[in-house]
Amino acid sequence: MGDVWGPAMFLGALALIFTGYPVAFALAGAGLLFALLGSLVGDFDPILMRALPDRVFGVMSNNTLLAVPFFIFMGTVLEKSQLAEDLLETIGILFGRFRGGLAIGVIGVGALLAAATGVVGASVTAMGLISLPVMLRNGYKEDLSLGVIAAAGTLGQIIPPSIVLIVLGDQMGVSVGALFRAALVPGLILTGSYVAYLVTVAWLQPEAAPAMQGAGDTRGAALVRRVAGSMLPPLALILVVLGSIFAGVATPTEAGALGAVGSMLLASAHRRLSMAALRSAMKETTRLTIMVIFLLIGSTVFTLVFRGLEGDLWIADMLSNLPGGSIGFLILVNAVVFVLGFFIDFFEIAFIIVPLIVAPAQILGIDLTWLGILLAVNIQTSFLTPPFGFSLFYLRGVTPSTIPTTRLYRGVVPFIVIQLIVLGGLIVWVSR
Repeated sequence: MGDVWGPAMFLGALALIFTGYPVAFALAGAGLLFALLGSLVGDFDPILMRALPDRVFGVMSNNTLLAVPFFIFMGTVLEKSQLAEDLLETIGILFGRFRGGLAIGVIGVGALLAAATGVVGASVTAMGLISLPVMLRNGYKEDLSLGVIAAAGTLGQIIPPSIVLIVLGDQMGVSVGALFRAALVPGLILTGSYVAYLVTVAWLQPEAAPAMQGAGDTRGAALVRRVAGSMLPPLALILVVLGSIFAGVATPTEAGALGAVGSMLLASAHRRLSMAALRSAMKETTRLTIMVIFLLIGSTVFTLVFRGLEGDLWIADMLSNLPGGSIGFLILVNAVVFVLGFFIDFFEIAFIIVPLIVAPAQILGIDLTWLGILLAVNIQTSFLTPPFGFSLFYLRGVTPSTIPTTRLYRGVVPFIVIQLIVLGGLIVWVSR
C-alpha cells in the first residue's frame, strides 16, 4: 500500500505548499484528506487518529521546544534595545582602518550576534540598517556589501544557540546540547572561510573594499572604554549561556531562560529597556513561537497519517538502498534539502523532511548528531538562495530602492558557493 499512498501523500502535501497555502494547514489538510481517502478506498485504519490528541499534547508540553521562545526573546531584546547597533559600530572602529576590514568586522559581528541571539531576522535587519550605509559611503561595492551582510546574518543558523539546531534536535531525537557542541567547529570554519574570501577580494580588488575613513580617530583609553562597554557584556552573556550548556550545568531550555533574563539585565544596565522595546520583543517572540507550534501540529497530523499509510516504510526502503550507501544517501538528502530551500522555509523543511530520513540514516549507521549538523549548514544556505531566501527578504526590506534586487542576488553567490564547499567537505567527513 505504501508503494502508492506514500508517494501520493508526499507529493500532494508539496503541491499544496507550493500553491502558497499556509504550510501548517497544508500539512494538516493533506493528512486529513489522505486519512479519509485511505479509510474509504485503502487500508488506512481510522482508529489511528485516536492517537492525535496525545501527539498534539506532547507538542504543547515539549520542554526542549520551550528553548525556542527564550532564545528568540533574548535576540529581539538585544536588537530592540540597540545593543546590537553599539556592537556593530565598535567592530567597525576596530577593523575599519584596514582594507576590507569593515566587511570582516560585519562578519565578526554576525558571528557574535549569532552566538548571542540565534535569530537571523534580527541580525540581518540590524546589520543592514547600520552597516550598509557606512559600507556604501566608504566606497564598498554594492553587491559585496549586500552579500557580506546577508551571509553574516545567516551564521545564526549554525552557530549555537541556533533555533534551527533546537528544532532539528527535537525532530531527530538528538540531544540539543550535543548538536550545539558539534556545531561550533563548522560554524567557525564557515566564519573563517568568509573572512578568507574577503581578505582575497581586498587584496585582488582594493577598490571593492577600501579602508574606512576616520576609523582610526578613536584610540587609546576612549577605544578601550568603547570596547569594554559594547563588546564585553554581550560576550559575557554568550559565555554564560553556552558555557552552562557545554558544562552540563543547565539544559538548553534553562540556558535560554537565563539568556532571556540576561538580555533584559544588559538592556537595563545600558538604560535601554523601554516598555516599547520590551513590548516589541514580546510581540515578535509570540509571533514566531505560534508559527513554530502550528507547524509542529500540522506536521504531527501529516506524520501520523503518513506512517499509517506505510509511507515511512517506502521512504526508508528507498533511501537505505541507494547506490553508494551512506554517501549516496547524504548526497541525495542534501540535494533535496538544497532545492527545497529555494522555495520553502527552514521550519517547513525540518518538519517535513527530517522525520522521514531518521530511520534510513540509522539503518545506514550514520551519526544522527552529525546528520543534524549537515542539515543545519544546508538549511543555512537556503537563507541565501533566491527567490525566497529569508535573509534576502530581510535585507531587501532595509536596502535603498535605488539598488536593484539582482545586485543583492549577485552579492550572495560567492557565499553560497563557500557554504556548498564546506557542506561537501562535511558530507565526505561524515560518510567516512
